[in-house]
Amino acid sequence: MAPRDHGVNDVLRRELEYHEKLYSGFAQKHFARPAVRALRRHMVGRIVELTGAGPHSRVLSLGCGIGDTELLLAPLVGEVVGLDLSPAAVRQARADAARLGIGNARFEEGTSAAGRFDVVVAVFFLHHLPDDELRALPVRLKETLVPGGTFYSLDPSVRRLSGAIGRRLVPGLMKRYQTPDERELDPDWTLSLFQGFDARVEMYDFVSSPMAGLFPGWRFGYAATRWLDGPLLKVAPRWGSNFEIVARSPSA
Repeated sequence: MAPRDHGVNDVLRRELEYHEKLYSGFAQKHFARPAVRALRRHMVGRIVELTGAGPHSRVLSLGCGIGDTELLLAPLVGEVVGLDLSPAAVRQARADAARLGIGNARFEEGTSAAGRFDVVVAVFFLHHLPDDELRALPVRLKETLVPGGTFYSLDPSVRRLSGAIGRRLVPGLMKRYQTPDERELDPDWTLSLFQGFDARVEMYDFVSSPMAGLFPGWRFGYAATRWLDGPLLKVAPRWGSNFEIVARSPSA
């Protein structure tokens, strides 16, 4: 991997500092709440549906955090390897895998893993990357994915109506869930980076993810807004909250 410049290193240092604090207690409690768990299970269903991951798939997860999504995915695939820069996150993910008796998930500190993978996922990860790193990612993916393998990402849209409302009504809460350097991404611009892939963009939701963040203990509220997502996205897809990139690498 090419050396990073000082600007990128500064961003990564701030990201690491933020996430070391996040994964020292708050994240473990927040991610265990009913609405957040329901959201994560829905994400796993989308990953399987859109990538075709199955019992023989080798899956790499970028920015895995404490592994809450990866441990839900592990029983459905052959192997999951989670990568994260945060030692606190990796320790928690390993401990939870051991506690749950999940033997086909392993977690490592860093930004790369050995071998090639059928599927690479990045859940709420791309919007943390500096622009230069984000532009370079598709090139790296071609070396990481097997021919015909699939990349899946989920990130906040720069056009999301929920973000505009949240910044006006609950700015303090919005900042609590955001690092200093993260930003919302333009779905079309992000899609344009995947030259040479068979790639498309999908809108993931409208209000359900924000509901899970604001009211993590209210599973019924999440379920109700998940149901509303479909009609709302049909009427106003441009203003959806989060978008997915699904990109299949060349077969040869």
